[in-house]
Amino acid sequence: MKIESLLPLGKLDPGLREPDTPLDIRDFARLAGVAEEVGLDAVLVEETKDDPFQMMALGAAATEQIQLGTSVAMAFPRSPTATAMSAWSLSKLSGGRFMLGLGTQVRAHIQRRFGLGWSAPAPWMRDYIGAVRAVWRCWQERTPLEFASDHYNLDLMVPLFDPGPIDHPDIPIHVAVIGPNMTAMAGECADGIRLHPVVTPKFIDEEILPNLARGAARVNRDVDECEVGIKPLVGTAPDEQKLEAVIRTVRARTAFYLSTPSYRRAFAIHGWEDRAREASEYSREGRWDEMSDLVDDDMLHTIATIGTYDQIAHRLNERFAGRVDRIEFSVPVNSPDDAAAFREILGELDRT
Repeated sequence: MKIESLLPLGKLDPGLREPDTPLDIRDFARLAGVAEEVGLDAVLVEETKDDPFQMMALGAAATEQIQLGTSVAMAFPRSPTATAMSAWSLSKLSGGRFMLGLGTQVRAHIQRRFGLGWSAPAPWMRDYIGAVRAVWRCWQERTPLEFASDHYNLDLMVPLFDPGPIDHPDIPIHVAVIGPNMTAMAGECADGIRLHPVVTPKFIDEEILPNLARGAARVNRDVDECEVGIKPLVGTAPDEQKLEAVIRTVRARTAFYLSTPSYRRAFAIHGWEDRAREASEYSREGRWDEMSDLVDDDMLHTIATIGTYDQIAHRLNERFAGRVDRIEFSVPVNSPDDAAAFREILGELDRT
């Protein structure tokens, strides 16, 4: 597995970032350097409070070897041509180290936060990826821009807006998935998939991998061409005493995911669909403090990977080695001792 960090390492809860401790874009370049120094394979950013492409530019300029990627940037609110240019510039700046991770966002946000119309997301994402690659092909191969689909029709590229070929044009595109249709679509045309924290080994084995293979078979593609990456829900700390506080945070995060209808299928596969509906009712009623009571220890330890620093690598290997190609993982690094502890964990994680 390649070991990635969803966020660079800094003053974060182990394996988690709470809403009241956002990543500060002004510190991103330094933290990307820390991630490279401790030996991570990649550093990723999510799109929440800052533009992820701007953070990637800062990280690319401050590092030399580590891969950089969005995990994930919202596709649909952006023109595919605009996204193509952002990725092109970042590949040029980083010397080919940039990976484009895309997500759909849910209907309410697309309609009410971004003010756009809604369409079935899997076909829309297929057209989006095709449009982005058509723009790249136009720039790299010096051919006319010609792309026609249900969602995008592109046939205009003039010299003023054509950046021309670059040294590393093969930019990987990864897609966030959880449902069968999006997963199958990724099997057809994406370079990788990004799995949600609630996805368990059982869900990977019974839902993700079969649907990925189903999509690949549609186009006679080798399913191994599509990497599988996961951002597991992790709770870890140096010792049992500190771990107890982390577990409370992980339980609350699990409860939040339990209440979110988009993630219900990941709980339903373990027989917790009724509890997920109950959590959704709690959410609608604003009963946030009570929601954690719905997450018993069985659910907690099924959804999350929990253990002290000397246990966590073994437990992550047990769950995900052989199932995924990339895993997002981080612990706080605020001192040389922290860096040494993290390097030891990284050395124990399965990188085959």
